[in-house]
Amino acid sequence: MAHKPKYAKQEPRRNTALKLLPLVLVAVVAVVLIVRSVGKGKPDDAPTTPPTTEEALPLQPVASATVGVQGDLLMHKPVITACTTEDGGYDFASIFRYVAEYTASYDYSVANLETTLGGDNYPYQGYPDFNCPDGIVEAAKDAGIDMLLTANNHCSDTTTEGVLRTVKRVREMGLTPLGTQLSDEEPKYAVVDVNGIKVGMAAYTYATSAVNGRPSLNYEAEVTQVGLVNYFTYDNLDAFYSEMQSLLSQMRSDGAEATMLYIHWGTEYSLQADSSQRMIAQKMCDLGVDVIVGGHPHVVEPMELLTSSSDSRHKTAVIYSLGNAVSNQRRDLMTLNTGHTEDGVLFSVTFRRTGDGPVQISGVDVLPTWVNLYRDGDRDVFQIVPLDTAKDWRTAFDLDRPAAGPADTGNDGPANAENSYERTMALVRDGLEAFRSAFPAAA
Repeated sequence: MAHKPKYAKQEPRRNTALKLLPLVLVAVVAVVLIVRSVGKGKPDDAPTTPPTTEEALPLQPVASATVGVQGDLLMHKPVITACTTEDGGYDFASIFRYVAEYTASYDYSVANLETTLGGDNYPYQGYPDFNCPDGIVEAAKDAGIDMLLTANNHCSDTTTEGVLRTVKRVREMGLTPLGTQLSDEEPKYAVVDVNGIKVGMAAYTYATSAVNGRPSLNYEAEVTQVGLVNYFTYDNLDAFYSEMQSLLSQMRSDGAEATMLYIHWGTEYSLQADSSQRMIAQKMCDLGVDVIVGGHPHVVEPMELLTSSSDSRHKTAVIYSLGNAVSNQRRDLMTLNTGHTEDGVLFSVTFRRTGDGPVQISGVDVLPTWVNLYRDGDRDVFQIVPLDTAKDWRTAFDLDRPAAGPADTGNDGPANAENSYERTMALVRDGLEAFRSAFPAAA
């Protein structure tokens, strides 16, 4: 059977033309009206009505910057020895093997260097006079760390020479030291451009005493030059407050849109902030500091959200102590036989600028860490383990390795890691919830 054509019949051309005539007339009339309207023109002051939409689109972030901070790289002699290579050199990369994924993921990454880089003129050792091979800086850099805090109570353990050499070597190896400098003429702060957001940062340590601007740390001889170490003394906090007020003003003049203070303070091994820490933190909040990150107790201390007593709109996020990132302060070696000295946190804060508005905190978080010490053949291995609950710690971090140290200590890596996580979360959970309520993470 033949297929029926799509158009079985065509009408005569004259009939088509007649049907189009009304459409042509309408088009002509429309053209005339348009021409007349153009000819009349539009008054200069005629209001312009913008196009409307059913729903205004939300402003999108112009810039977002996350700063991550981890605690003390407390370089005891057993940690240094564990990183000795067969040729007599040092390789500290194993310390950061598992945590590097996280430290490198931040837009800007910071750690506290609790040792000096005094060089071969001093023995490589830990307490009481810390001195570590320069390789720790290279390993930190390879782990994505950008800045090392160099103001702490051990920063002059290899005398003034060590203070100066540490600053030089950190800079030469491509990282930024903060808290110590080469002279009184150098800035005591840094304004860091992180993803287009300028964050002002300062680092300070307590000193046991000071003579004419030269601090004594750990009751040792005073640093011989003024201005090398950012310090405060508990018996003259007004001087510290005045100096911080001046620094904050200088930071803002240099473009800082948010401010962070890293501070070495508090009572060693105390699981709670002491009265001096709380008093200083509130004063820093009143001065306008946005974030305070503490260290020195070698254990994790709680987090707190402070409100300025002079401006209720201003809030300050505080973590009183980050604990140890790595150390040899093992539970079985400590009078404080609790395990807390094996614990630390990665603390992160995210700043965001929306539209043309000011920079604000948009999120705060912590990731608990634990120092795993195990035996690999004839040597010990110290590793910072990030206790990320999204991972199976046993398989992700090789927690079934044999124990290091006395044979009767045993090693149940997964259980020890779980206990560490619970210890840390018990300390920071309430503060973290307060932070998350005040600073909901950006959608």
